[in-house]
This record gives sequence, structure tokens and C-alpha cells, in this order.
Amino acid sequence: MPTIEIPVEALHSAQRKTDAEARRFSVWSCGRRYGKSVLSRRRLLRIAATGKPVAYFSPTYRMLSEYWRETAAALFPLLDKVNVQEKRLQLIGGGSIDMWSLDEPNAARGRKYAHIAIDEAAMIPRLEEAWQEVLRPTLADYEGSADFYSTPKGRNMFWQLWQRGQDPEQPDWVSWQMPTSANPYIAAQEIEAARLELPERVFQQEFLAQFLETSGSVFRRIMEAATAPRVTPYPGTFVAGLDWAKDNDFTVMVVLDAKTGRMVDFDRFNQVDWSIQRGRVKAMADKWKLDSILAEGNSIGGPNIEALRKVDKLPVKEFTTTNHSKADIIESLVLAFERGEIEIFNEPVIIGELQAFEATRLPSGLTRYSAPAGMHDDIVMSLALAHWSVAKPAPRGYSF
Repeated sequence: MPTIEIPVEALHSAQRKTDAEARRFSVWSCGRRYGKSVLSRRRLLRIAATGKPVAYFSPTYRMLSEYWRETAAALFPLLDKVNVQEKRLQLIGGGSIDMWSLDEPNAARGRKYAHIAIDEAAMIPRLEEAWQEVLRPTLADYEGSADFYSTPKGRNMFWQLWQRGQDPEQPDWVSWQMPTSANPYIAAQEIEAARLELPERVFQQEFLAQFLETSGSVFRRIMEAATAPRVTPYPGTFVAGLDWAKDNDFTVMVVLDAKTGRMVDFDRFNQVDWSIQRGRVKAMADKWKLDSILAEGNSIGGPNIEALRKVDKLPVKEFTTTNHSKADIIESLVLAFERGEIEIFNEPVIIGELQAFEATRLPSGLTRYSAPAGMHDDIVMSLALAHWSVAKPAPRGYSF
């Protein structure tokens, strides 16, 4: 089917860059007035103009109405049919654009789309449910794509999706942090005036598109510690923490300089056979001539640790994870960040896990440490195990 010209606003340079870099699932954390409506409309229309169905989703009907008016006006010369009640635009070339409010996510069940755009995703209270149960299935027929746009609102599900885009192990996802200043049409003096007038946290969120810490965050001063450079092996004493996984989670190995607490190496992988995993552990141990490896011994860890000891002759110690012992190593790591006693790589997947890690007070009065639902804590655990080897404290009622 022949394509038709898209008569909508031109993109500025930052929009063009991310438009070119987009993948199947793309996430934009945007400052106010960045231009996410213009970008989302152009990306929707590009696919609709090839004769395929696409859809736009917004948190509320009021927000949807504004987008509807702007899009209908921009496309007026190309419209074949307009259904105001169902918020549907039919193009002359056969493509269509549906617009939905996520006040009631189930309304879009049964539809199929080649591309969808979810606007102000951080404002959608049930975003995880809407994405998993309704929106993602609409893409199956066309193997379609999805865009998420929003100014951040803390570290909620939108932030988790943004973190997926920072993870090199998820090649279908990509994400960007686009401050208001990326829009060349917003005057610099206006942004500076807002910085002077607004509370710092409000400016950071609304204009810098930053995901701010929530009350449940465990680690502080993360970015201050993210200064460790990538280095080649050098003489010293090195220890590692090892957290095992096979399919859904990741096996992670973190190597620290025992003298400085600085991260010097890091390996992360999943969906790899156990023999290959042990081979990667041995390669890391040989590379750094490790003094010790503290590995989680629960479940799958036990047999692998035994093999590393007997077959590969590695200095592996076993750590049994319980709520108490996990609290010990996490709280020790928290203190290390607070005191500036640890350095980590400035890599998004590492930063993201540390920022997401949560503390929940249980009815018993104990604290449970974990990643939010749908996220990982494998890096946090391996880093905590490595640091535990450096700190060498005596855990409550536990020894190794």
C-alpha cells in the first residue's frame, strides 16, 4: 500500500535523535515542554500512514481530548472518516488511529495495533496491570511496538520500564532522559527562572526529568559512589560476591579491591547452563587471582559451590541467605555508601538496581529488603556479598 505524507510538526534535533534510536519498546523520561506530544504523534502517524492501525493511550479522558483535537486538526486533509464518540480517525490510505483513556484499561481488550503510544505513563495508577494484561497483548498480531512518554513521578512502574531501556541484556528496550533544555525552542532564561523559583525537587523532576528517591529507598549517596573506573588487573587483594540464577533472574559476580572497596570488575548473565556459568566464574577468578569468593548457597548455589571448590579449586565460601543474614549484609553495604567506603561503576543497570532496592517493615517488626515486583536485585546482592567479604563483620547468629 502506498504511503502518504505526514503533515505534522517537524521534530527538533533531540527528538530526531531519539526517534532514530528507538527500538520496539522505547521509553522517554521528559522534562516539561520537551515536546513529547509532537514526537508521539509523528511516530503514530508514520505507521498509520502505511495503512496499519495504531493507538494512543492517556491517563485521563481530559488529556485524551486535547490530543484528539490537535491530531484531528493536523490530519484534516488526510481523513476519510472521523468517529468522535469512539475517538477514531480513519485515514484515506486505510490506516487508523484510536485514542483511549486508561481510566478503564479493559476498554481496549480485543483490539490489535501495529504501534501504540502511552502518554504521561507515570500518572497511570495501574500501569503495570494495564501494560501486561491489556496493552502488550494488542501488539501480538502485528508484532507491534510501543512508546512510553512521561515526566517522572518518583520511582513507580514507569521508572521500572525506563530501567529496562537502560539494561543491555534487554535489546528490545531503550530509554532516554530528556530535560526541558533539550527543546531548543524553550528559552534558557525561562528554565533558569524556573530553577530559581521552584523547590529543588520539583525542578529536578519537572524540568530535569529526574527520578527522585522515594521514602522506601534503602541506599543513599549512590551517584557519589559511582566513580570507579574500568581497569585492567593489577597487583592487590581482590574478593568477589556471587549471586546465582539461571532463567528469569541473573547470575552476577562483582569483584572488589579488598583494600579500597572499589569495584574493579563485574559480570552479569542469564539463560546459561551451569557448566558455562562456572566457567565464567573461574575465568574471573583467574583474571583477578581472587583471594575469596562469597557465594549464595541457597538451593541451586550449593551444588555449584561444591563443583567450584572440588573441580576448579576456587576459594569459594558459602553464604546462606535468610531474612536476618540478608539484613546484615545489606545494612553493612548501606553504611559503606553513607561513609563513602565503596566505589561502583557508573553503569545504568547497576545504578538502577541500587536505586530501586526497597525496605518493607513487616508485622513482626523485622525489615524485609528486596527489589520491587518485576525488578531484579542480583547486582545488589552480589555487591553486598563482596562488600561483606571486605568488611568481615560477624553476622548475627551466622558464620561462614
